Amino acid sequence: MDFIPTRDGFGTELVALGKERQDIVVVSADLEDATRAEYFKKEFPDRFFTLGIAEQDMIGTAVGLSLQGFTVFSSSFAVFMTNRAYDMIRIGVCQNNANVKIVCSHAGLTVGEDGATAQSLEDIALMRVLPNMTVLCPVDTIEAKKATRWAASHFGPVYLRTSRAPLAVITQESDPFIVGKASIVREGSDVTIIACGAMVYEGLQAAELLKKDGLEARVVNMHTIKPLDEAVIIESAQKTKAIVTAEEHQVAGGLGSAVCEVLAQKHPISVEMVGMRDAYGETGDPQGLLKKYHMKDVDIAEAARKAVKRKK
Repeated sequence: MDFIPTRDGFGTELVALGKERQDIVVVSADLEDATRAEYFKKEFPDRFFTLGIAEQDMIGTAVGLSLQGFTVFSSSFAVFMTNRAYDMIRIGVCQNNANVKIVCSHAGLTVGEDGATAQSLEDIALMRVLPNMTVLCPVDTIEAKKATRWAASHFGPVYLRTSRAPLAVITQESDPFIVGKASIVREGSDVTIIACGAMVYEGLQAAELLKKDGLEARVVNMHTIKPLDEAVIIESAQKTKAIVTAEEHQVAGGLGSAVCEVLAQKHPISVEMVGMRDAYGETGDPQGLLKKYHMKDVDIAEAARKAVKRKK
């Protein structure tokens, strides 16, 4: 199995889109080498704008370009973009329904060695609360390419979360990618694991652990956080009667919260949430950090056992 950062998929597809469409431009806040926006910069320097270490200015420039008819991709680290430029994203991008795509790499705990200050664990919560914003978290580099292409085709704000760490490539080019419709990557009848990004692979590994206990886990790749696939959540709740959510993000406000909002209103069942619990990360290798903060396959499996036990 290949392991490739999803930021690579974004960078590659952005170049392909640039060759097809003259209206696509890219703005960056000094980190294009790390976000992979530099792929576009090398191919189309006249359509690439570096604003320096000035995220707020970058978003303001992106909005201005979008109002002139351009499809704008803005890129930086998730922690810098969503925190430092939040006011500009909220008012400039979302209130105007501007055609700006906010692509953020280095999201989640698997940023690893860059440390706590660069590990964005709040970005999903911040972005999904904004009107007009679509929130995408692709599972692998193939899905990141599809998400990038969709973002370019969609008029309006999009938040695309990509990874620094290599993620397992679990999808194929032929697999459908439909925004707002989750992908079921494993069927099961005893418990459902709903995950996004890096945690989908951990969920699949957890399902193999649970199989040894005689439990069959359904695994759902919730690549779209907003609009959320409520239908698959309710269907899973009806079928398995127990759900575990998994994300490398704070459990408050992220995927787990979004799933629980649906279930609380439409089909209350036993739920466990795996993710960051009101803490910051630290410097370390990605897998070591996931282990320390209880986000590995063994932790998802244990959460599933609790959810299944409680439903009985």
